[in-house]
Order: sequence, then C-alpha cells, then structure tokens
Amino acid sequence: MTRRIVRTSIQFGILTFIILLFVFLLDNRYRVLPNTIHNKLPAHRDGLVLTDITVTTCSSLNLLSTCRLDPEKWYRVEKDLYLSRGWVTKAYVHAERKREEELKDNDRVILDVRIGRLDPASSEKNQGAERWESRPAGIWLLRTSKRHASDSQKAVTAVDVLFGADAVEPRPGWIIKDQALLISGSNDIPEPRLSVRHGPHQDVTRPTIRVRKDGKFKILQVSDLHLSTGLGTCREPEPADRNGGKCDADPRTLEFIGSMLDSEEPDLVVLSGDQVNGETSPDAQSAVFKFAELFIRRNIPYATIFGNHDDEGSLDRPTLMSLTESLPLSLSEPGPATVDGVGNYVVEVLARGTSSHTALTLYLLDTHGYSPDEAHFGGYDWLKKSQIEWFKDTSRKLKNSASHKEYTHVHLSMAFIHIPLPEYRDIGNMIPNSGMDRERVTAPGFNSGFKDALIEENVVAVSCGHDHANDYCIQESHSAPDPKTSPHSNGHLWMCYAGGAGFGGYGGYGGYHRRVRVWEFDTNEARLETWKRLEWGDMALRLDERIVVEGGKVVTF
Repeated sequence: MTRRIVRTSIQFGILTFIILLFVFLLDNRYRVLPNTIHNKLPAHRDGLVLTDITVTTCSSLNLLSTCRLDPEKWYRVEKDLYLSRGWVTKAYVHAERKREEELKDNDRVILDVRIGRLDPASSEKNQGAERWESRPAGIWLLRTSKRHASDSQKAVTAVDVLFGADAVEPRPGWIIKDQALLISGSNDIPEPRLSVRHGPHQDVTRPTIRVRKDGKFKILQVSDLHLSTGLGTCREPEPADRNGGKCDADPRTLEFIGSMLDSEEPDLVVLSGDQVNGETSPDAQSAVFKFAELFIRRNIPYATIFGNHDDEGSLDRPTLMSLTESLPLSLSEPGPATVDGVGNYVVEVLARGTSSHTALTLYLLDTHGYSPDEAHFGGYDWLKKSQIEWFKDTSRKLKNSASHKEYTHVHLSMAFIHIPLPEYRDIGNMIPNSGMDRERVTAPGFNSGFKDALIEENVVAVSCGHDHANDYCIQESHSAPDPKTSPHSNGHLWMCYAGGAGFGGYGGYGGYHRRVRVWEFDTNEARLETWKRLEWGDMALRLDERIVVEGGKVVTF
C-alpha cells in the first residue's frame, strides 16, 4: 500500500512538472497567462525611471529561445512586434525600471531615445558630444553617466509600442518616435513604433461643458469610424476612382472628420459606436489613439459608446473604456457596475456663463453586441431591464435636483445608442426629407421597451449608428408624460440614424457617401435642429436640415 502511494505521488509529481513545463513553453509563445503573473508592477507606474530598453526575439522553431527576460528585473510590453503575424518569429520590447530612491551607483537613467541605423552622435547635429548606446531593432539610448545626474522631470519614465505609419500619441508627456523599430518582416504587418514618456504621469481632469455665450450648443455625432491598426483598407469608397483608385481607409476617414471639426466647430463630439474595427485591429490602442488625437489637438471634448465591433480586436469593453476615459478631454465613463453593459452614463451640459444649472442632458447607453438568445431572437442584443431602470431612475433624480429645477429656460434631453431600436423598422413613420432607408434595419429581435421609456422621461430625440447606409429619421409617439412634471412634452420622439463615417466599414448601396450628423441646440428658443454633412460632393451642404424641437415641443408630422 505504501509503495503504491509513493509510486502514485511520483507519477503525479512528474505529470505536474510536465504540465507546468508545457504551460511555460506555451506562454512563452502565446502568452496564455494573465498580466498579473507576468509583471509585479503596473505598466506605467509613477515614481519609476527607466534604466535600459531592449528587444528580445524568439522563434517557435527553437524551444530554447525565449522572449521573456528576468521578470524581477525587466518589464515586458505585452505586444508582439509582429502582431502574431510573424509565422515563427515573435519580438517584444523590454524595459528595466526602478524607483528613483532605489537607484544604485552603477544605475544609469535614460534621458532620450532615438530609432535608426546610425549613431545619432554622427548622424544628427549637436549630438557629437553625446554617447549613445545601441540596442536591438535600431534603438539608441542616451543615458546618464552617474546615478543622480538626471532631472527626474526629463528622464524617460515609461515606454509603450504603437503600430502603423499613421500611429499618433495623444497622451500628455508622451512622444512617439518618427522612425519605426527596425525588425525584419512582411510589409503587410503594421510597423511597430516606440512611444516614450518623459517625466511623471500627468493627471487628466474631466472637462466641464456648457452652452456658449450665444445660447447655442452643437454636437457632432460621428458613427462607425471602423478604424484599424495601420492604414486600413477602404470598403466601397465613393467615388471609386478618386486618387486613381488608391484609398487608405483611416487617413481618408480622419481627414473627413478633421474637416468637419474645422468647419462645424462643435462643442462636443459623440462617437456612437464601432470606432474600432476589431477584425483589423490587433492593437486596438493604436486605433483609439487616432480618433482621440483629432479632438485633443482641437481642444474639443468627446464622449464614446461602443458598437458590436469595438471589442472584437485586442481589447475588451472594460479595457477600452478605461483607456478612453484616461485620455484628455474625454467624457466617457464605464457607468454603474450594477447595470448591464459598459458605457451607460450621463453628460450634463451647463447653462451659459458661470451658471451651475443644467441646460441639456445627454444619455449614452451600451447596446451590447450580438443576441444572447439566437434561437428565439436572432441578430443583435437589446437594452436590458437594468439599463432602462437606471435610465428612468437617473432621469427622475436629475429632474428633482436643484441644477434642473432652478434652470429658468426649457430643459432638453436626448440619447445616443449604437444599435437601432426595433421601432426604427417603422418606415411608415419616416419624417419627410429626413434621409434615406438604403438597407435593411438590423435592430434586435426582442423589444425591451426603451422607446416608451424615452418618451415617458421627455427625451426629445435618440440617434444611433450601426446601419451605415441609413440616415433617415422617424417619429414615434406614446402617451404624453404628466403635464405637471413635463409641461413641454407632447408624447413624441424623433429617432434618427447618423450614417456611417468610416471607410473601414462597408459602404455600397448605390453609391453611398460617408457622412456625419450635426445636432444644434438653441437654449434661448428651446429649439433643436439637425442636419448631415457629406465626405464627397457638396461638402458645405447642410443635408436634410430639419427642426426637431421648437419652443420645447417636439415638431410633429
């Protein structure tokens, strides 16, 4: 009996060793273990300085090669420089980082980083006296000669990797290197580019938005950007022969949005889902940074919700929201953890001047992705009971708050979602000259009743994305709210599409041109107007311009 127990124990020990060895080798190739196991320190922790940067390369043909250095000494940026497209090769950036108070006499702090084949001392002006040190992938480091010879405000304190010739860096204190890392690989892999932070982390504060001095407030709704890692590929661009037929999706999309920002000069941008084209975004962070940089550079606040494609890339919804929330001028929030979805929140627009009263309320809700019950309700997911209850509770609390009650003008509210509500199929209720129904409405098969909740809470309009080639508005009605609590409501609601803006998403449908929708509130007149702007053709035209609300009441047809 004792021998059997000993033999079984030995066999179990050998099996455990084999499993652990297999997991180690598998993780070395494919990173199956969580980040908390890989690193004891978070990616960009305050109080740290970098003392070295290197790149490790490994091959799946050589089981003894490794892309992981001593985790007690090195932090690894968990992004394969080949984006898992290197066939048998992977490569990772590693950084040695230490707390300033723990630096030893032989530690040298990184002051600057260059990328190139030649020593900056010989290839750049004013660098002849500096001693640059070479590292793999064309990295050159300028380090201090002594332990405390650096200014901690100028020292390199964090490193990251972004991808693509069009990669940008919107984070304060960070600088992306112009030259890509020098690795061998296919041209169809977006080039990896090093980004470094000098000095400590800079806190980002949530902006306060308010009505302009003239009493107006303009929102640019941008839907379905479908940005990629790298330049992206255009789908059904119009006109097809523009620029000799050559079309890079993301540059053309971002050029369009940039021109609309400069032309319309909105007070807020609402991104209503599918900012990231998950299928072509092996590094979703690079895609997010591209749209954020547009707004940050122009000092325009922005708010985001998710579509069904955003989290199909390298980042899930909570991580995407955390990333977006951390950027300058972002109003995005994950919302309550007790409510279904990520991104159920409210944006309050204050009255003009120095008033603390709220003039406008914007509700943003997560419409999720694909149906959880395909057998009974095929297609797409729907707004859940917890979301609708949260919306109603929030609306009623805000109406009873001093910031709403003491506002002397008519308060207006609207909502933004990604996937259309089932009522968008009611084409018979389409508002004349409001747009076109070019494609089938892909709304949920189950109706959870959110349209009625919107009307009950006196929301005047809701706008969505998702169906790129649809850009019409319909009007729905319901029993009017209590006139004592909502004296300006007439029980009607405008339900509009934004239209697709991005060339990385589908177009087609008889020559559809990408577009955006504008919403402009005039708080002096309790008026809301909307129109669309096109990427091609008469780009100055206010297409299908309509008055949605007049004197606080929804305009009916």
